[in-house]
Amino acid sequence: MNKAAEKTSQQFESVFVSPMRSYTLAALDYYEELVSAQMDAARAYSDMTIAQARAWLDVKDADSFKKALESQQKTATDLMERMKGDTEKVTSISQSFMQDSQKMAEEATKKAVETAKQ
Repeated sequence: MNKAAEKTSQQFESVFVSPMRSYTLAALDYYEELVSAQMDAARAYSDMTIAQARAWLDVKDADSFKKALESQQKTATDLMERMKGDTEKVTSISQSFMQDSQKMAEEATKKAVETAKQ
């Protein structure tokens, strides 16, 4: 391979392939974190729902009915707090990915300009 072709190949790798690989890795990490957060949330919501169903199945008299209602109120409060935390977690993951992507785009643009000047 001659030097001009080798230089062109290196520039292509530097300007296009390497940044795309970095972005793809960041995107995979983002989706992995996002899916994990969603799976954790789904599991927690399912566990709460099943626990509530079991509490209502235990109702046999006025006292157990009162306990089931109290349990449902507590679960509703816990659910709202969990949803708030899950929303904050997903927002944080998304913001981090957006910032990383923006930084990578800026670096790739800078690298492309420098390469074009050569």
